[in-house]
Parts: sequence; structure tokens; C-alpha cells
Amino acid sequence: MLYVKSFEFNPLQENTYILYNDINDCIIIDPGCYFDSEKEELYRFIHQNKLLPKFLLNTHCHLDHVFGNKDVAAKYNLPLHMHKNEIPVLEQAAAAGLMYNVPFDNYTGEQLYLQENTTISLGNDKLLILLTPGHSPGSLSFYSSANNFVIGGDVLFKNSIGRSDLPGGNHNQLITSIKQQLFTLPDNTIVYSGHGPKTTIGQEKATNPFLQ
Repeated sequence: MLYVKSFEFNPLQENTYILYNDINDCIIIDPGCYFDSEKEELYRFIHQNKLLPKFLLNTHCHLDHVFGNKDVAAKYNLPLHMHKNEIPVLEQAAAAGLMYNVPFDNYTGEQLYLQENTTISLGNDKLLILLTPGHSPGSLSFYSSANNFVIGGDVLFKNSIGRSDLPGGNHNQLITSIKQQLFTLPDNTIVYSGHGPKTTIGQEKATNPFLQ
């Protein structure tokens, strides 16, 4: 069984996720903690629940999703897992931080590259890695069929979709990713997005104005 804990962090109101299981192993996805108080909140949850972080994952590497990469990696001795197409996005994140007046120390440690259609294992639970570009060139979504959810980054939101006007974005590619990778999942699949509330695949098929 995988449990999902979400946090809303940083001035861009990004959703950071911790996935954890019954033996207290966990995965940290998109640590967007910018302020010290946000980092302390994340670490406090891990400590109070006696969790052992096993993986640090990025769905994609826009600045609001990577603010906490360096600190989290150092604290738990974890390398960063991401898609190789996100290398230039990560490299540009610190410059973007200066442009948006949110300077930060970017992660420069070991990078391990995830392959689409493979799995990440946490104990007996598995996450299927889906390549869902369009918002960002190497955007990944992490799907748990057994636990009926997908962590989708900034691809699909409740009644909205990710923007595609940033460097490396592509609107047609984004729509294709949603329809071919996410809308093929069961309708009752919970979508945990990079911003805003959770939704379901079925709800977005029926009501999302960008996808009718």
C-alpha cells in the first residue's frame, strides 16, 4: 500500500509529494520547499512518521519543483532521478530563479536518468514511469495501478492543463501526452497535480474545457 502526503510550498504554490508504504520507506517527489520553514515542515513529517527516504524524483525541473533538491539530497544522501531531457531545464533553473526574484542554490549532484515504461519499486509497490512531455521536454508522470493514482507534475490539472509557452514546451505534444498517456488510465485514477487540488481522469475527460 502506498500513501500520499502533499505539501503546498513556495511563492508559486507548488505541490510537493511524499509517497510512503507500510514499512516506512518513502519517495520524495518535486521538493519545492523554498523557505526554511517549508524545509522544516517536510523534514518534520518524515521524522515524526519514522520514514526512510529511498528516492528523490523530479517530474520535471522547472524552478518551483526543484527549490529543495539540493537540501533534500544532502540531508538524506540521495541522488536525483529525472528524465535526461530535463538536463537543460535543470541547468537553467537558477537563472530562472533570479528572473522571478526567488534566488536559490541549485542541485549539482549526481543525476540518474529514468526511462519511460520502466518501474520504480518501493518495497512491494511499483510506480510505472510515463513520459508526458509538452509542458517540459522530459516531463514524467508516476502511475500506481495498485493504489489507483498518478503523480502528474504540471501536465494535467483540475479543469486545466499545463502551460506550454516556456522553453521546451509544445502545446500539441502536451495534448498528445494527456490523451495517449493519462486518458488511457482508468477513469477512477486520482490525479495528483503539481499545483492545485487533486482530480480524477474521468472528471477531466468529462469536464476539462481544454480537452473537449
